[in-house]
Amino acid sequence: MNGVVRDGSATGSAVAGRPARGRFSAFVHRAKAEGRLVVQPRMGFAEIPVMREGLRAVQGAQATAVGTVTLDSYTRVNDHDSARSALRTGADLNGFPLVAHGPQATRDMLDGLAGPNFPVQVRHGSALPYPLFEAMVAAGIDATEGGPVSYCLPYSRAPLSQAVDAWARCCELIAAQDEQLHLESFGGCMLGQLCPPSLLVALSVLEGMFFQEHGLTDISVSYAQQTNPGQDLEAVAALRRLAGERLAGADWHVVLYTYMGVYPRTPVGSFRILEDSARLAVRSGAERLIVKTPAEAYRIPTVAENVDALEFAAAVAADEAAHGEPWAVTDTGVYEEARMLVDSTLELAPTVGAALVRAFARGHLDVPFCLHRDNANKSRAYVDPRGVLRWAKSGAMPLTAEPSTAARPLSAQSLIDMLAYNERRFDREQLTRVPKWSLS
Repeated sequence: MNGVVRDGSATGSAVAGRPARGRFSAFVHRAKAEGRLVVQPRMGFAEIPVMREGLRAVQGAQATAVGTVTLDSYTRVNDHDSARSALRTGADLNGFPLVAHGPQATRDMLDGLAGPNFPVQVRHGSALPYPLFEAMVAAGIDATEGGPVSYCLPYSRAPLSQAVDAWARCCELIAAQDEQLHLESFGGCMLGQLCPPSLLVALSVLEGMFFQEHGLTDISVSYAQQTNPGQDLEAVAALRRLAGERLAGADWHVVLYTYMGVYPRTPVGSFRILEDSARLAVRSGAERLIVKTPAEAYRIPTVAENVDALEFAAAVAADEAAHGEPWAVTDTGVYEEARMLVDSTLELAPTVGAALVRAFARGHLDVPFCLHRDNANKSRAYVDPRGVLRWAKSGAMPLTAEPSTAARPLSAQSLIDMLAYNERRFDREQLTRVPKWSLS
């Protein structure tokens, strides 16, 4: 990708005034230049030997992979005493307690594994993550993710204004380091499903602008696979275009998430939706893909299941690059709506952070079905018969809902049906189609 220009924005090699990229983004861009999709699991274990072996297994997968250390629920809410107690007593934790283990123990765990050819990202889910960022800096972590909106509204009761202040401090902390941590916006993944793509694109770009406003130049923007492949392709193109326009001067790339909503319950259905996400990643030019496993519908996946998913996605991506056929792309106005949301939000205040707080306070940004007290929750979305996500009600946002659906009441059953759209679609397909790829 060195020297490539997207809509006027250089996103490859370092330019004048920009620090050299860290090893996480250097790895991603190098893989892109060589025609390989970077794949990444969600994986976190409490005990250091288990976490290390999990990373070693990912490193050894037949895929171009980066490592993931996902933190536990206590650490996400800064309840580090409870995390330490769990470590002492052997109680179950659903991730790696980074602060409780301490920076040196984390460094020792990564020693001999993390490096230029295998960078590692910490994933956490914290709205107020400054202690986590201090620990990551001290431990020499390559990358992390989140954002003031995307890790506050879905996961926290903290006021949005407090999250914005906390994330500003976090950005300034890592911007002051000799080598910045890579920071990925989670804005394109709000609630996992039933959020029309224009808002996902706008939130990811706005968080990227927030990161840049606080000194960061090494970032990525995100989008989560939804319910229609053509609209997803349109959305990633819109994300890439808008990021190119608004993130000039930053070194950025696009990360795609395999569907984060109600997941297919059959193995075949699960691999089919993962297959579609890998093909979407290649067709859209996304540099990195976060995968899911068939176990997601039931429990936390094992290391072996994570590796299987990585290798499957990598094989599909290679096939798509060599033999892929064009998809029909929708034209639902994703770019135009996203640009309008970004531009009109920035008019509300002199800084991106203040504009985000004011936009949500006014309902100018409004995530459907999000119950956080700082979200108006007046907007509504629906899935049309083709699987396209559309606005049923736009609330106070400067968007137009579909006239035929604006007055349609939302019942509990219709919401359940929409939530289960991809589960039904891909589980049903197992009856008529076996995936081209097999792990046997």
